[in-house]
Amino acid sequence: MRILVIEDEAKTAAYLRKGLREAGYTVEHAADGAEGHHLASTSPFDVILCDVMLPGLDGVECVRRLRAEGVPTPVIFLTAKDTVEDRVTGLDAGGDDYLVKPFSFTELLARIRTQLRRGPSPVPDLFRAGDLTVDPVRHTVVRGKTAISLTQKEFSLLLLLIRRKGEVLSRTVIAEQVWDMNFDSDTNVVDVAIRRLRSKIDDPFDQPLVHTVRGVGYVLRDPQ
Repeated sequence: MRILVIEDEAKTAAYLRKGLREAGYTVEHAADGAEGHHLASTSPFDVILCDVMLPGLDGVECVRRLRAEGVPTPVIFLTAKDTVEDRVTGLDAGGDDYLVKPFSFTELLARIRTQLRRGPSPVPDLFRAGDLTVDPVRHTVVRGKTAISLTQKEFSLLLLLIRRKGEVLSRTVIAEQVWDMNFDSDTNVVDVAIRRLRSKIDDPFDQPLVHTVRGVGYVLRDPQ
């Protein structure tokens, strides 16, 4: 699932990117309304999180333009403006929900799941590959009848792989989504994390799920 965060405040944007990626979402970020409008109108997203007070093109006008152009992506406004008039303005512009800052990240995730359930492609409660089951809400991993304990980063890595099952992911994409970092070819953090993940979800079992595509990256596939 791809989420677009339109937020100009650097700390808030970093907080959202980190939390959403740890929850297994693919995140793109725009620092102003014009950039957010461009990304939302040219690339598919499942949910947009949009601040109201943005430099240049404000969030309400950004969403109003997207709706006029026929972009149906659900929008959750994030803002410190909490009057009834502000909320009505945002919803009338085409917003689907309105969350006032400061907010609970758990509540934000719940509201995102609500929007995903309303869309044409509901977010699944569980992700499966062969006999592996990952529950992103309860943060549990089971293979066959064996419960597997993962660190937070290992869980985020597995969730990214299983959400995009069958898709070969480069080390750069994995590093950006799991560690929120630009990949350095001299850094083996992704390879080390993959090895540790395999030692828990693959090595004790007969059929491997995580595979290396030489020169490209890694992919999680159903067993043959």
